[in-house]
Amino acid sequence: MGRSNCGKSSLINHFLGRKRLAQTSRQPGRTRLLNYYLVQDRYYLVDLPGYGFARVSKRRREAWSRLIRAYLEAGDRPLAVFHLLDVRRLPTPDDVQAVRLLLQARLPLAVAATKIDRESASRLPRRYREIIQELGLPPETPFFPTSARMGLGRKEMLAWVEAVLEAAERDDV
Repeated sequence: MGRSNCGKSSLINHFLGRKRLAQTSRQPGRTRLLNYYLVQDRYYLVDLPGYGFARVSKRRREAWSRLIRAYLEAGDRPLAVFHLLDVRRLPTPDDVQAVRLLLQARLPLAVAATKIDRESASRLPRRYREIIQELGLPPETPFFPTSARMGLGRKEMLAWVEAVLEAAERDDV
């Protein structure tokens, strides 16, 4: 989950090792439903509508918010959530609210800083600290710098998902 225009579709394609599975667009707010991707017949990766930036009506924005909240609180709720943030932007109040919702739901949460190729390498450590501080993340929260364009962060994200799946399988036994 993340704001509109933070690179969710590009990161999904990168994460899944596919070129054009998730539709990308220069215009924010193109993802309007929950999009499910079955991964290795083992789990679903779910693309949620973005929040905060898309030029849509207040009514549509509220409907997306209800959809996201219902999904996160459902009986078959997600095992874990990646919260995506464009590294070039400071977290907004919507981002902070999303993280609070996820922490309150006690869902395993990881943060993916997207588009790191578009920020100077010397500024990245400061940007990471600012994101972590603004969101008020617990110290144990996994943080993944990513770039779909440069192919960065995929292995680390896949390893975290594997660890979450293994923990869930142990809990089910």
